Amino acid sequence: METMKRVKKITARPGIDIGLQSSEVLAVVMASAASLLKRLHFNVTIIEIVLVSGLALIVSGCANPVGVKNVDIQTGYRLQTESVLSVGQPSDASQKVLRRNGLLDRFEAEPSRVLAELHAALKPTGDDDRLFALAELSFLHAERTGDRAYFLASAVYAWALLLPGDDNEVLLKPSDPRFRLAYDLYNQGVAQGLAAPGDEDDHEVRLEPGEYKLPFGTLQVTLDKSGLTWGGYRLDHFISTSTLAVHGLRNRYRNPGLGASLTASLAARQKGEKVIGSERLGPRTQVPVTALLRFEHARANLAGGKLSGRLELYASDQAETVAVDDGRLQPIEFDPTAALAYQLNDSPLYSMEISAFFRGGFISGLMSDLKSEDRTQDGLFTLQPHRAGKIPVVLVHGTASSPARWAELINELQGDPIIRKRFQIWVFLYDSGNPIGYSAGLLRTALTNAVQEFDPEGKDTTLQRMVVIGHSQGGLLTKLTAIDSGTRLWDRVSNKPLDEVLVNPEIRTLLRRSMFFKPLPFVERVVFISTPHHGAMLAARRVITGLAAKLISLPRAVLGELAQAAGTISDEKLAAAMSSPPTAVDNMSPNNPALKILETIPVMPRIKAHSIIAVEGDGPKEEGDDGVVTYRSAHIDEAVSELVVRWSHSSQGQPEVIEEIRRILNEHLATFYKKD
Repeated sequence: METMKRVKKITARPGIDIGLQSSEVLAVVMASAASLLKRLHFNVTIIEIVLVSGLALIVSGCANPVGVKNVDIQTGYRLQTESVLSVGQPSDASQKVLRRNGLLDRFEAEPSRVLAELHAALKPTGDDDRLFALAELSFLHAERTGDRAYFLASAVYAWALLLPGDDNEVLLKPSDPRFRLAYDLYNQGVAQGLAAPGDEDDHEVRLEPGEYKLPFGTLQVTLDKSGLTWGGYRLDHFISTSTLAVHGLRNRYRNPGLGASLTASLAARQKGEKVIGSERLGPRTQVPVTALLRFEHARANLAGGKLSGRLELYASDQAETVAVDDGRLQPIEFDPTAALAYQLNDSPLYSMEISAFFRGGFISGLMSDLKSEDRTQDGLFTLQPHRAGKIPVVLVHGTASSPARWAELINELQGDPIIRKRFQIWVFLYDSGNPIGYSAGLLRTALTNAVQEFDPEGKDTTLQRMVVIGHSQGGLLTKLTAIDSGTRLWDRVSNKPLDEVLVNPEIRTLLRRSMFFKPLPFVERVVFISTPHHGAMLAARRVITGLAAKLISLPRAVLGELAQAAGTISDEKLAAAMSSPPTAVDNMSPNNPALKILETIPVMPRIKAHSIIAVEGDGPKEEGDDGVVTYRSAHIDEAVSELVVRWSHSSQGQPEVIEEIRRILNEHLATFYKKD
């Protein structure tokens, strides 16, 4: 009875398989049987042998010591792919090395000694199984202890495994799961090994030269400073993207490769030679960069314990591959989506949207607060430094909005390798409560200035193939880059030619810029998204336009100059218009005289126009609307393509809209090469 209790106690342990514990059960049975026979004063020599043999046969027949168990696909895959980076435990490959050397239990008890023994037994060449285990187990020990020397050791081992140099052959096959894991161990090892001390939350990485401690020696690091500047600015505050969880964007685009993926901030401008376009980079721009710690003869120098390396930094828009010691090109790891999300995290752009709508001059005032030599004053910003040979795609936001609302589209376009290579994205920021003609004049001036800045000699043909995309009110601004208004808008407010009106040169320039429009010669294609070509539904209500007139304050400088000029001119019609300029809401009323004139002026035939129109519900599109703009208002006859999406007004981030823009850009690209 006591024997059976002991057997049941053993086999009832959680997670114990009777087939794997039969030897232990047999030992208990044998001991209990022998004890019983002695108490009964039997001669146990022969009887015990017979009894024990029979018991052995019985127990061994209960279960095999080796077997299998059926599991689901996910469990099976997890068991084969678990690693320190996924579950915080060694992979089966590393555990095999520990088991073969009888070190599995000792690693848990004294990991640093086991790692030292594995390192000491490492052969001069090959020995990839042990080398991989050292990379993974060093990373695990670093995570458990916080000792960054082991993170760097993990990076060294992984580099030596992937890039042994000195004519040594890489023995791991690309199909081996350890191959990709070795890249990740190197990338993470560099990021964590160079992390700022005590900075557990932000994961800032310090790119600094000097001597670093390794568990088996030292690492002397030099720094290549050539990659520390971007677009004329010094880069700083490097944050590892591997520990950033992104939300708010549909897809995360990551270029897998070699190096620690980081996002960097812009610091002070570099003194000395001016970099064209540096002032058009936003002050909160985040740059996707990669830190590469290049180890020299790592495999050969592991035994000696004295290693040297060079820190290099690469921006995603400047390089996608890097040559390693054996001359092979390695892809560089980048995470542009994480950099974009980090830039927009707690961005003031969202809170500025309403202020920029109600307070005319808010944006211009904000930009004037920045040092004039550091940032542009005209509202046009580029996401990256200008590079010749890329076609500009200009994004113009709508009412009470900002460039931040283009984030989904920007992420998708930058995630497309063809579009990323052939196009450059610009964004326009403006006070959306201002008169539409006034804002359009600012946009046109900013685009003209940028083209002149980037290509003063007119040699870059890609700048002459510009694509402008506008959402809602931004679509009306976009249209004013692509039409010839003649004098029709001016004739509505004055009976005299502009040149005969007695005003100062500044007012004359303002009036000309805001009321006379010709197609910009470098704009070749326009895209309208939910654009109220014939007016917006809400703007048709007088109570809305009246409230807007009371709440929206136009730029004081503009109002003051116009009011002063209105009092000095004899043209009563013009004086009345200048003394009470409309708001953007007025301009979008279906009854607005200026809009009625504008809707009769088509986009110039040489400029291809595309319409993307949002309509809510499943009813006939002709009777539908998006809650703000009706289909009939957004439809224009001259559009070479029209796509109706079943969505609300703010549709610029929806998949159907983005895919249509992708299609249009690819079509534009094909036309570009066909022309050339």
